[in-house]
Amino acid sequence: MIIHNWGEIEYSKGREMMQAVHSKALKDKKNHLILCSHPNVFTVGYDEKASFYVDTVKCDRGGSITCHSPGQNIYYFCFQVKNPAFFYKRVIDSFGKFFNKYLPSVQFDKKNPGFYIGKRKIASLGFRYSQGVSLHGVALNVNVDLNFHSQVNPCNLSGIVPTSLKNEGIFLTQNEVNKEMVNFIKESFI
Repeated sequence: MIIHNWGEIEYSKGREMMQAVHSKALKDKKNHLILCSHPNVFTVGYDEKASFYVDTVKCDRGGSITCHSPGQNIYYFCFQVKNPAFFYKRVIDSFGKFFNKYLPSVQFDKKNPGFYIGKRKIASLGFRYSQGVSLHGVALNVNVDLNFHSQVNPCNLSGIVPTSLKNEGIFLTQNEVNKEMVNFIKESFI
């Protein structure tokens, strides 16, 4: 697995760079994991029909509205995928291991894909597959401005509010979370 650590990068620039990594993965047949965060932005999946009262950026992943901001760790997967369902399960298992270690009350919801503690959403995920390689990934709220994130319901789900590791009493830095997640992802994809 090749790791790309970009730090904070503007969303549209990050999307361009992710496409370049995807092209590289098509050629080298390796798994590429991108670690980054974005300045404040709301993105919506290609299949979302609702309109929102905040400015949004349309993107080519599935799913509804997602909020990105500093303090959120993003994991973009440009992985070789023969079986999308199997790949998706491995991604969920990776994050499940992290949550089992630090915040066992977090559950994955298949119906409304994401990780939740009751009615509080802590991580969102959305993928796309092109020519056998995945795109997009998982956004995990580590220490975000919940006032900014609360401008919309996560994934446009009624009654769901955003939360973060810090808000739930887990005081890890973004780098500490990245180190743990890279290890869990490697373990799940051996």
